Amino acid sequence: MRLAGSVRATARAVLVVSVVAVVAACASGPGAPTITVGAGDSVQSEVLAEIYAQALARSGTSAVTRKHLGKRADYLAALDAGTITVVADTSGDLLTTFDSSSAATAPDQDTATAVAQQRTTASGPAAASPAGAAAGPDVVSVADDLSRSVPAGLAVSDIADGIDLRPQFALSPAAATRYPADLAHLGPECAQLSVGIATGHELDPLRTPPDPRRDVLTPLREVYGCDITRHTEFDSDVQLRQALLDGRVDAGVFTSAVGLLPGGAGDLVVAGDPEYAFRARNVIPLLRQGELDQQQLKKLNYVAGELTTAEFTEIVRSVRDEHASAADLARGWLDAHSL
Repeated sequence: MRLAGSVRATARAVLVVSVVAVVAACASGPGAPTITVGAGDSVQSEVLAEIYAQALARSGTSAVTRKHLGKRADYLAALDAGTITVVADTSGDLLTTFDSSSAATAPDQDTATAVAQQRTTASGPAAASPAGAAAGPDVVSVADDLSRSVPAGLAVSDIADGIDLRPQFALSPAAATRYPADLAHLGPECAQLSVGIATGHELDPLRTPPDPRRDVLTPLREVYGCDITRHTEFDSDVQLRQALLDGRVDAGVFTSAVGLLPGGAGDLVVAGDPEYAFRARNVIPLLRQGELDQQQLKKLNYVAGELTTAEFTEIVRSVRDEHASAADLARGWLDAHSL
């Protein structure tokens, strides 16, 4: 794997951290290094840090969490400096950080190949490959581009393919009775829809708010022929949901998985995005190269194989909205999955 130059961000003068030791009864001897799992200033990051640290502890590793590290630049600086050993993030957001020129959207190579074949053989607007659309062999996987762009000294492990926190297109309950809940079929009818676009970072405080034209309108048109002629911008995802329920807009594009909304998706109907107009954002561990052994990496890969969007968003809502303990819910999730 080719690695690019090191990312260095200015570290905070003072880091307010919460260090919670998570040591298994069968932990390694006193000479074994402690793995520090970092977390940024979001509930998602905190929950994943607890899951990683407790999973590692169950494999006999001495592991601690170091939370509230700030934004993405802050915990990348901590990782670069060796203050933390590993941090959970999403593949698409990391790729945007490390290589802003990448056009990759599909999560992995198998999916990229399938999407390329689908675009080649499909009928209708998507097959026309409008100007600028990715087609055929040009469909690139986020995982591959991320592996090529990770800075020197860092590495990534397996993506969690069962959890994707990318933006979602959803229909109001009323519109869902009239339109198909799949962007591949909805494309030709998009001009009939009034569409809301959330522009904040309410669902993911670590994510840069989207640019409506660059990140929403253009990819929908290029991939699906979904030409939105009437759109309204909303400052938050919650405001957009209310507009959908009130009937002020027919459809809406949320900044992340609608399951992260307070109370969950409710009556909203998510439209499938099979050709990845919106870049995949699978959970993935980013770590200091060479500091986790094969057993520890295997444990994180087992975690990746069990994570799902539905379970994860439910845990996040419980911690964020009901003030449940992230550590307790992580422990329960690991128990439920025999990890």
